[in-house]
Amino acid sequence: MSWIWPSFLLLFLIIPLLIAGYIWALRRHKRFAVQYSSLALIREALPGQSRLRRHFPFVVLLLSLFSLIMALARPTADLPTPTGKATIILALDVSLSMCASDIPPNRLTVAQEAASSMIRNLDENINLGIVAFAGFSELVVPPTNNVEKLLAGVDGLIAARRTAIGSAIVRSIDAISKVNDKVAPLNVSPRLDENFISPAESGNFQPDIIVLLTDGSSNRGADPLVAAQAAIDRGIRIYPIGFGTQESASFVCTQKQLGGVGFGSAFGGAGTLVESGSGTGSDNVFRIALDEDTLRSVAEMTEGKYYFAESAEELRDVFEEVPSHLTTVKATTEISAFFTAIGALLLMFAFMLSLRWHPLP
Repeated sequence: MSWIWPSFLLLFLIIPLLIAGYIWALRRHKRFAVQYSSLALIREALPGQSRLRRHFPFVVLLLSLFSLIMALARPTADLPTPTGKATIILALDVSLSMCASDIPPNRLTVAQEAASSMIRNLDENINLGIVAFAGFSELVVPPTNNVEKLLAGVDGLIAARRTAIGSAIVRSIDAISKVNDKVAPLNVSPRLDENFISPAESGNFQPDIIVLLTDGSSNRGADPLVAAQAAIDRGIRIYPIGFGTQESASFVCTQKQLGGVGFGSAFGGAGTLVESGSGTGSDNVFRIALDEDTLRSVAEMTEGKYYFAESAEELRDVFEEVPSHLTTVKATTEISAFFTAIGALLLMFAFMLSLRWHPLP
């Protein structure tokens, strides 16, 4: 707690003066009672309930004065405050391993379907942006609540080689910075093994988050942990999702998911494109190489949560569980009204007790 007008706290010096004056008045009254004794004065001096009634209103009055002085100093506190908008960046891995068919028809198709379901159920106060990453990262759709644009962006994802998890986080931060002026942009395009220094720009968490889905480990771009530090410095939580199984699986991607070309012509490697639903096999066999340790570390660093899904149903459940209604932020708020109300109520209570227990003649 802090104060806008801290000089008013000097008024607390009045309280010990009032206590001293009250004790002096009691002693003076006692001397007066000995000199001019009467039945009424003797009744006032009786122990037990009469003593409580005699002093309790003054205690309540002091508490009232304490609260009112606090209000005069205009205290502030960091409180959760509703915000009208929040941004979610959905960073989707489109590396070739997402063509693995261990989760039929393939991982990429299932991820696209789960993301599309999330988009259709999006709260109107949430802006969603889509980042796709393989050996590089790209903002496919800037943050928006236009369902048609988001669905089209997810439907048009194209697989490519390598995995750059750190670069996906960096690109997601930059996307958030364009719609939230409290988030400083990085404005970098990390290359292989490139790291960067990220100054702290935010002391509080923003309502914006990054949801990152991947089935592999980072082998290009910025170090994911360095990128995660950049996110936490800017108050952005990251929710990584590990996706895939340990089963051997063939690569089964559609021509559309490969940009209209096969493995050989698109990526310079051997292999045969296998259309989804064709029922044929492939020489390209893949096992999951998920770096769960790094993903958990990213979640812990940014105070997010790590999820793992190895089926279409589990992935849909994860997308439903990931926070999508982060509409509160910690903001410095003046709370003097609270102390004013408490002080006024205590003052009225002290006045009522005084009239009830010590009525005027």
